[in-house]
Amino acid sequence: MITGMPRIAIAVRDFDKIITTFRDQFGMPVIDISDTSVDSLGAKLAMCVPQGGSNIEIMCPEIATAPLCQSLQRFLDRRGEGLFALMLEAPTPDDEAEVLLERGLHVLPLMAGAGGRDIHPKSTHGVLIRVYPVNSFQGEKQQSDETLSLSGITRVMIAVQNIDQAVAVYGAKLGMPIDPVAVDAVRGVKSALCHPPTGGMIELVSVEDNKQAFAKSVEAFLQSRGEGMFALVLETQDLQKTAEVLSQRGLNVDTVTDDAIEIARADTFGALIRIESK
Repeated sequence: MITGMPRIAIAVRDFDKIITTFRDQFGMPVIDISDTSVDSLGAKLAMCVPQGGSNIEIMCPEIATAPLCQSLQRFLDRRGEGLFALMLEAPTPDDEAEVLLERGLHVLPLMAGAGGRDIHPKSTHGVLIRVYPVNSFQGEKQQSDETLSLSGITRVMIAVQNIDQAVAVYGAKLGMPIDPVAVDAVRGVKSALCHPPTGGMIELVSVEDNKQAFAKSVEAFLQSRGEGMFALVLETQDLQKTAEVLSQRGLNVDTVTDDAIEIARADTFGALIRIESK
């Protein structure tokens, strides 16, 4: 049984730069665990741990012979920096893997040095999913700086071609509660919200009306990168103030609606970040 979505990982080449970006520009609490992760996994790791939602994990290859490092490097060579993996938790990942295999998902053998099991992106609409043990990261949530008070990941948006097929995967096969598909005429998409028991939500979106700006952006993503994680959604109490402060700190902020802004992928290491009003 899946018990939560604790974090989503971003793969990067410049570890120090992304830590500076999230800590100093986004004002998020960041825990650098690379002192232990390089020796154990061959990669530099850090965790953004703001209150609410899921954490943002930062992953950077370090030791070329380590399996995780090789996986990260293949991703970076093929797709460039960006959203790398969606982490789920289950009491016993190996037992959960057997259940998911029976449901038709392509679960990979245990990777050397890994603490969980991977589900191949081909069976999850372009998303590498890793199933870890419960409480696989022990760091506590902390308050972001008072100027912005950004939350963790309240939603991860996954762009798909066929939303009915995606609902079957994230609902029936992964065994998580999921809402019926609904048409969002304002954004021009079909949407379905999946609710892991803890952490943020998963929003599946497919293009319905590409005349709408949001749908056009999703369509462009699908055409250029294929199905996969499209954006991370964070929340803030004061959207206008947040936009002003982020701009002052050197980030390119785009006001997409009255209640949402987006930070350019170029400023966030290929990971589109959307900030909405609480």
